[in-house]
Amino acid sequence: MTSTMSTTAETAARPLRRDAARNRELLLEAARTVFAQRGLEATLDDVAREAGVGVGTAYRHFANKFELATAVLEECIDVLVANAERALADEDPWRGLVSCLESAMELQAFNRGLREVLMSASDPQSMLRVKEKLEEPLTELVERAQAAGELRTDLTPGDFKMITQMVCAVAELAEGTAPQIWRRYLALLLPGLRPGGPPLPVAALSADQLDAASLAQCHRAWGPPA
Repeated sequence: MTSTMSTTAETAARPLRRDAARNRELLLEAARTVFAQRGLEATLDDVAREAGVGVGTAYRHFANKFELATAVLEECIDVLVANAERALADEDPWRGLVSCLESAMELQAFNRGLREVLMSASDPQSMLRVKEKLEEPLTELVERAQAAGELRTDLTPGDFKMITQMVCAVAELAEGTAPQIWRRYLALLLPGLRPGGPPLPVAALSADQLDAASLAQCHRAWGPPA
């Protein structure tokens, strides 16, 4: 009798586990849409509504919207890293660098949440994770192009973060009317990256200055650390 009751309980539990897994996937899929469209201002309630599940179900899977956003947006960061590694496999250093920039902008142009994370309008922990994942392949792309004489030598990997922010601002401004317009401005910027141009009027931000600026932007968005 005890064995029968135990088997029945186990059988009843299995569908619940399947339902829980299904609800989690529904939430993740909804979050991809909601955060891409509305950015990090979206709430967990918004995601639950899009997923067609109750808010209580959402909170059983994710403590808050930042935990859910991290799960979704780190998938995008992994895509960026994979694109950078693919660019490194290109035997042409300039073409690889440009393809990396284009693929990064393609992903960000239609994903407001990802833009906010990469532009540091996110929490400092997310900013540091992004930096750790992207810094090595980006540095290698820049140094490889410089060694080949294809990229001006006074540029730093940090310059490319600033360039991306510039083009992201265009993408955000015109996303509702001309979603591909960022390509025009990236094309205008690219010749300025080539060797032979006039000296740049000021030095690039150091790594420490860039980190400080990014953290300041985080704190403006989310408040200073407690």
